[in-house]
Amino acid sequence: MYQSSYLNKLFEDVKKKYSFEPEFISAVEEFFDSMDYLVDQEPKIEKYAILERILIPERVISFRVAWVDDKGKVQVNKGWRVQFNSAIGPYKGGIRFDASVNLSILKFLAFEQTFKNSLTGLPMGGGKGGADFSPRGRSDEEIMRFCQAYVSELFRHIGPDTDVPAGDFGVGAREIGYMYGMYKKLSNDFVGTFTGKGIAYGGSLGRKEATGYGLLYFVSEMLKVFHNDSLKDKRVIISGSGKVGKHAAVKAAALGAKVVAMSDINGFVYDPKGLDIPLVDRLSEEKGEYSLEYLKRYPNAKFVNNPKEMWGMPCDIALPCATQNEIDIEDAKKLKAGGCYMLVEGANMPTTVEAIRYCNENNILFAPGKASNAGGVAVSGLEMSQNAMHLSWTYQEVDQKLEQIMKEIFRKCHETATKYGKPTNLALGANIAGFIKVYDAMLQEGVI
Repeated sequence: MYQSSYLNKLFEDVKKKYSFEPEFISAVEEFFDSMDYLVDQEPKIEKYAILERILIPERVISFRVAWVDDKGKVQVNKGWRVQFNSAIGPYKGGIRFDASVNLSILKFLAFEQTFKNSLTGLPMGGGKGGADFSPRGRSDEEIMRFCQAYVSELFRHIGPDTDVPAGDFGVGAREIGYMYGMYKKLSNDFVGTFTGKGIAYGGSLGRKEATGYGLLYFVSEMLKVFHNDSLKDKRVIISGSGKVGKHAAVKAAALGAKVVAMSDINGFVYDPKGLDIPLVDRLSEEKGEYSLEYLKRYPNAKFVNNPKEMWGMPCDIALPCATQNEIDIEDAKKLKAGGCYMLVEGANMPTTVEAIRYCNENNILFAPGKASNAGGVAVSGLEMSQNAMHLSWTYQEVDQKLEQIMKEIFRKCHETATKYGKPTNLALGANIAGFIKVYDAMLQEGVI
């Protein structure tokens, strides 16, 4: 499959050892597509078993989370923290609460996070955590008790210079507040161990918007460099109306684009004239979804209850912002047929490996989430800096820094891809640029 016999053998070992972890295997497969350009040029990668070491987390913490619901019944969930790689800084990555969470998903997310954090230029290693608990339908009191129980174990393994968790799917400002409160009580320390905190107790302005806004800053650079163009009048479709999707829509509209379709848990709404983004934003903020209420205001808009069909709608730019593996090769073909020429990931690996390969072979500019959705962790890094210095930057200062970081990430990806003769292959550029920094640090730190 790969040009390198070393990579082929290593990938076969990965598939054999982790056959029960499909998400992690997919992440490794996508990464190895890029390493095929590098390993023969860098013999130290094989000599010092860099890839063998980088594929195994430094530490996986698995624990029981026992808590009591509103009816007085004891509930039990599984909790994890995957501390994947600390070569360039303390572990950094979100916490995900959802019934679907398992070790394979967290390993793939932490693996990707390692290279995403490297691309930001900030001193952050890669990590991810979570639990098979869904906040949906739970009372605030139940969520508080669960968060407190989760942190009662996790607090032993985190700290501002060890591991700095943040929010993710199912974990927003409310959950971070409950977890940080319990962490502070148990550790007797008011330090910046969590990011995504409320402004009142050390959070950063601009954090909730960062991933979505950063995504559009990255898209803008792609249009400028590859097409000498801007977002003005571009037809955009976005999956998801949560923290990433809705803020991506807001920024896209602000930059002149026309968001023609968006999805939520019910399906998607399509309007070739463009959606009312202020209304989508307000409804998503209030309800966590928007489509059914939106249709009451705009009955002429088209509604389809199958979100997968959205990828067949005519568009110029597709921004998958919902979850992993939501775009397969058939979806990629639909996007091509509908006129799409840019697919930029807002979620973590929402595009399958086969779909990515199809895009690269069929003139659809593709940008991987480890580069294009790095805005969230970038501002988390800025929050860590503000906490360390005991000061707060203005919203404008944070947003300006975010835009510069996203421009710099694009530059690194583009220049690296160009170096290897594939200037439009941003996945290649992101993987190699993110890896090189971690690789250099691991070499210099020795075999540990």
